[in-house]
Amino acid sequence: MGNSALKSHLETSQKTGVFQLTAKGLQEFPEELQRLTANLRTVDLSGNKIELLPASVGNFLQLKSLTLNSNKLTGLPVEIGKLKKLETLSLNGNQIQQLPPTVGQLKALRTLNLAGNQITEFPLGLGTLRQLNLLDLSRNGIQSVPAEVSDLQAIEINLNQNQISVLSAEVSRCPRLKVLRLEENCLELSSIPQSILSESQVSLFSVEGNLFEVKKLRELEGYEQYMERFTATKKKFA
Repeated sequence: MGNSALKSHLETSQKTGVFQLTAKGLQEFPEELQRLTANLRTVDLSGNKIELLPASVGNFLQLKSLTLNSNKLTGLPVEIGKLKKLETLSLNGNQIQQLPPTVGQLKALRTLNLAGNQITEFPLGLGTLRQLNLLDLSRNGIQSVPAEVSDLQAIEINLNQNQISVLSAEVSRCPRLKVLRLEENCLELSSIPQSILSESQVSLFSVEGNLFEVKKLRELEGYEQYMERFTATKKKFA
């Protein structure tokens, strides 16, 4: 990509606060963006070949949305935690294995998309994200959902297409959790904590494609309470 094209992109971004440069074969985060740290609110660099986010990403203090889907990132710099206004962090389709603990400092974060990475352990330390609505961890290699999940404020957690065989009953203590997606995992019926059905806020519990027939859920204690929540939610959006 020529310098003149990048220059015109930068000029536009200075006015709009939006920098979008997708599928251009970029191998690194454009250094030139540093000139716009005071302006940029949205950056989308999806579909490139970026392997590393520089520490200087922490300088974009006005940033509300950072999207780097389908790149080659293997991790994030600790400086990501400086982005106190960030509401959306979308990193689907990279090679990320774990998150730095500073992600827990993104106090404004509402959406965290990490689908299609190489995460094998459920990320801890996200309970401090009080505004979090959606946590998407689908298409990773996570094998268990630990007790610490109860700290999460998320309204929806998507864990479809992992390798989960262990699901902590503490998930039923998530205070705002309404949608829990666990399709195409390795769960047995005996691995489903009954408290999710009887005691949680969950009104959509999606478990197709595990090691039991979904209709067997009806045999579990608490299924009727779950169906009451499910039906009430459906009526609300009908």
